[in-house]
Amino acid sequence: MREFGYQRASDVAGAVAVLGADPDARFLGGGTNLVDLMKTGVERPARLVDIRELPLDEIESAEDGGLRIGATVTNGDLAAHPAVRRRYPVLAQAVLAGASGQLRNMATVGGNLLQRTRCGYFTDVTKPCNKRVPGSGCPAVQGEHHNHAILGASGHCVAVHPSDMGVALTALDAVVHFETADGPGRSPLADFYLPVGDTPHRETALPAGALITGVSLPPAPVAAHSRYRKVRERASYAFAIGSVAAALDIRDGVVRDARLALGAVASRPWRAHAAERVLTGAPAGADSFAAAADAELSAARPLPRNGYKVTLMRNLVVAVLTELAEEAAR
Repeated sequence: MREFGYQRASDVAGAVAVLGADPDARFLGGGTNLVDLMKTGVERPARLVDIRELPLDEIESAEDGGLRIGATVTNGDLAAHPAVRRRYPVLAQAVLAGASGQLRNMATVGGNLLQRTRCGYFTDVTKPCNKRVPGSGCPAVQGEHHNHAILGASGHCVAVHPSDMGVALTALDAVVHFETADGPGRSPLADFYLPVGDTPHRETALPAGALITGVSLPPAPVAAHSRYRKVRERASYAFAIGSVAAALDIRDGVVRDARLALGAVASRPWRAHAAERVLTGAPAGADSFAAAADAELSAARPLPRNGYKVTLMRNLVVAVLTELAEEAAR
C-alpha cells in the first residue's frame, strides 16, 4: 500500500478546505470500501481526512414530516432506528441485507452511497478497465459478466452498483446533501448517479472535493408498507445478483401509489418508472404485477452469460409485489 498522510477533521468547512487544497486527498468514514481499494492499488490517496468525529451522526425528524440522516450514521444504527423501521421499513431491510454485522457497525451512510463497483476487472489493477483507466477497455463485455448489468449499460462499462441501501433510497426519492467550498448543495438521488455512457469513470454528480453531509427522506405514507428483497449466491453474506425495493398503497383492491427500484442490474440503483406507471391505478393482482415487471424489463439488454437476470428480476418483482398485496389484504 502506498504511504499516505492522515488527519482528523474538526469541522465540515475545514474538511472541505483540505480536499480543496489537495485533490489527491480522500475523506475517510468507516473505510469498509476505500481501505479495501487502497490495499489493491485501485485507490492511491496522498492523504486521508477522517470525518467520523464531525457532528453528522444523527437521525432526526424533519419539519415536513420526513427524516434527515447524517452522513456518518453507521449502517447498523440506521437499520435499528425506530423511525426508520416504522416509517421506512424497506430501508431498514435493505441495510440489514447489505453486509455482516461487523461491517454495518463500521460503514457509514455517506460512504455507502459512494462505494464503487465490485467488478473483478475494476478491482484487479493488472486488467484494463474504463472505470479505473478511461479508454483502456471493458474486458467484462466479452469476459466474466454473469453478475453484470442488463439495464442502462454501454459498451464502455457493464459493471453494476453494489449498494443495497442505495436501491431503497432511490425508491424513497431521497435527496443527498453536501458541502462544498462555495457552500451547501443538494442532489436528488435520481440525479446523483450519472448514466454510464462513454464516461464510466464519472460515477456521481457530486462536485469535486464536496463532502456528503446527509440524506433526507421526504414524507411518504406509502413507504410504511414496503419491502426489500435480495437474491444472492450465498445466504450468509454476498453482494446481490438482483434485488427489489418496493412500496405499495392499495385501496379497494387498486394500486393508488407505487414505488419500485431494482438493484444489481445497472451501474446505478435503477428506478423502475415504467413499472410504476403500469401499476398505478391497476388492480393489485398477479396480472398487473407481471405486466409491470415486463414493462420495465423490456429495455433489458443482457450479455451472453447474464440473461438469467431478466427472468430472475421478473419473478422477484412479481413475488415482492404479491407479498405486499397479500399483507394489505389481511
